[in-house]
Amino acid sequence: MKVYRHGNTYIAPRGSFFDGNVKIDGNFIAPPETHIWGNMVVAGCLELGPYSTVGGYVEAESIVIGHDAKIKGPLRIQKDATVCDNACLHSIRAGGNIIIRPGVRVGDVNSAETIYVYGKVTSERLFGRAVKVYGT
Repeated sequence: MKVYRHGNTYIAPRGSFFDGNVKIDGNFIAPPETHIWGNMVVAGCLELGPYSTVGGYVEAESIVIGHDAKIKGPLRIQKDATVCDNACLHSIRAGGNIIIRPGVRVGDVNSAETIYVYGKVTSERLFGRAVKVYGT
C-alpha cells in the first residue's frame, strides 16, 4: 500500500489495507476505513480514522482514535490518548491523560494522569491519578 509523506507525517489513502505489521518513524494519519491486520508502532502521533481496524497491539507517542474504530490488541501510549464515540478497544495504558467519549467499550484503562469519561462507557477497570466522569 502506498503511504504519502509530508515532512515528518505519513498519510495513508482512504480505505487502505495493510496485511502485516506497520512501523512508522514519525506521525501517522490513517483516514477512515483503514485496516491493519497486524501490530502498529508509531514513533509520533497516531490519528486512526473512523471505522478503522487494527488486528494487533498499538504503540504510539499519542493517539486519537476515531468513532467506531476497533483495536483488538492493547494500546501502549507514552502521552495522551483520545478515544471517540463507540470505539471498541482491548485495553489502554497511557502516560498522560485519557479522554473516553460515549459508547466506548474497553477493557482495563490505566493512566499516569487523569482519565476523563464523557457519557456512558463500558470498561472493566479505570486506574488513574484521578477519574472524572461527565454526563450520564
